Amino acid sequence: MIVPTSTTHPSRRNLLGTLTGTALASLLHQDAQAASQPMAPKAGHFPAKARAVIQIFCPGGLSHVDTWDYKPELAKRQGKPFDPEGKLTFFASKPGNCQGSWWPFRQHGDCGRWISDLFPKLALRADDLAFIHSMQSKSALHGPAMFMANSGYILPGFPTMGAWVTYGLGSLTENLPAFVVLPDSRGLPPGGVLNWGAGFLPAVHQGTVLQINADKPPIADLFPPKSYQLGAEDKSRAFLQALNRSHAAQRSSNTELEARIAAYELAARLQLSAPEATEIKGESSATKQLYQLEHEDLGPFGRQCLLARRLVERGVRFVQIFCGAENTTAKKIRPNWDSHEDLVRDHGYWGPVLDSGAAALLTDLKSRGLLDSTLVICTTEFGRQPAAQGAGKGRDHNPGAFTAWMAGGGIKGGTSYGTTDALGFKAEEDPAYCYDLHATALHLLGLDHEKLSYYHNGINRRLTDVHGHVIEEIIA
Repeated sequence: MIVPTSTTHPSRRNLLGTLTGTALASLLHQDAQAASQPMAPKAGHFPAKARAVIQIFCPGGLSHVDTWDYKPELAKRQGKPFDPEGKLTFFASKPGNCQGSWWPFRQHGDCGRWISDLFPKLALRADDLAFIHSMQSKSALHGPAMFMANSGYILPGFPTMGAWVTYGLGSLTENLPAFVVLPDSRGLPPGGVLNWGAGFLPAVHQGTVLQINADKPPIADLFPPKSYQLGAEDKSRAFLQALNRSHAAQRSSNTELEARIAAYELAARLQLSAPEATEIKGESSATKQLYQLEHEDLGPFGRQCLLARRLVERGVRFVQIFCGAENTTAKKIRPNWDSHEDLVRDHGYWGPVLDSGAAALLTDLKSRGLLDSTLVICTTEFGRQPAAQGAGKGRDHNPGAFTAWMAGGGIKGGTSYGTTDALGFKAEEDPAYCYDLHATALHLLGLDHEKLSYYHNGINRRLTDVHGHVIEEIIA
């Protein structure tokens, strides 16, 4: 089956006048079928190594030089001016003195990868991880940089990676959304719902947010009020379905109607499937302990990671987890990784959160035989500067360099790609953008990033725009 693309639509209009009745009927049937079953499973361009993706996103700008990117030269220059001539200006400050990692780095695993002591549990999984050390962004602003990391564009309104994946491959389950988002317990990330939007793709491909709090329903307003008359819901649903189908039959060219009807039908099925998928009482005590669910600080993100495993286990194609919320000034800590004032305080809190949940997720997926078919991605929107912000303990934004890692789903663990300069200021060897990460992820899912396109406003749009290449060095 050909991966869906609207690139053929303009030529179809030109051909309509020459089509025979049989050919025209067949073409219209294909369009109607695609509209009525927009999430039907589809084959990719070639055999896939992964069938699902779990993306962990760390909003705020995780510091690569304190976590994944070992820079001994930076430690040697500790306390010396980063910019002696005073020519540079960072995002929100002038460069201070060179500031080495606040945590020691050590080599781990058979691969000998350098990982800081901020992540002792993930360090045990070093042989499963593939690092991209030369990531860059085109923006130093949180919102645009997050849009770019998720959609390939710094402007809002473009389809995000999860939407492209479900557009290209459809869903593996009829009873759960193909693209699920699990926000941080503190709230939505910078940029809000646009981080999982469908843009100009059919609306059915946008992410569905599930609430992670155990005391709340998984989806807001999923169930009718308790005062609703028993049995009336089924009758109302059947009546609405009849009206919807009658309305759509008179507007067969409007595919958005079919997508909307399909969404309402899924909502009805979710009343049974969503509570079951998010109910973790049946998990073993060992599993609950693995994810640290009872821990006040580690538990909420641990629950997100456990839910992600349960969702891909049940056929969800793309799960996006946010480790951090919208950026505000610190109370006790910053609500995400944006550590301008006190990196030890903020990363010191978020490090164990990410370390515990992500390591548990990798361990759990591997023990259940799911890691080979599930691509796990951990990224952020940009890195942080190798110099102290002013005279303080913070670090400013650094779009010139950051690290992302991948695991499972066809990834060659224990490897790395690209480097930054001696101080971690800029990507130096094999600079990479989100386009390359996206192209690699799509490739592992069996999709050619140059062929997965959608005709919009006169242009064949892609997740990778006109850029991107598959990073073969980290593929098994």
